[in-house]
Amino acid sequence: MQLETYQFDFVASGEECTLVELVTRSRLTVDELQELIDCGAIMPVDAAESLPRFAPPAVSAAQTAARLRDELAIDIHAAALALRLLQRIRDLETQLRSMHARRPL
Repeated sequence: MQLETYQFDFVASGEECTLVELVTRSRLTVDELQELIDCGAIMPVDAAESLPRFAPPAVSAAQTAARLRDELAIDIHAAALALRLLQRIRDLETQLRSMHARRPL
């Protein structure tokens, strides 16, 4: 339980982390994370940097991918697809809220 609290505190703090820290926080391997990065499911803050850093949303996405792998026994490619679909759902929900906010009463 303490690990989960620590991870939440990190994500809530808004701090960036390195790839090594992302491995520790997500419980994914470097190869699994590299697959997620290569397919665009997780993005470094600046892809041009030699030592990439990751923002809290990437940490949350990596943790979600690890939970999908562990709890549903899906491979990392399926987890990447699920992450992209979840992001698309969040984007559509944001658009919908925006449309409702502009709608006259």
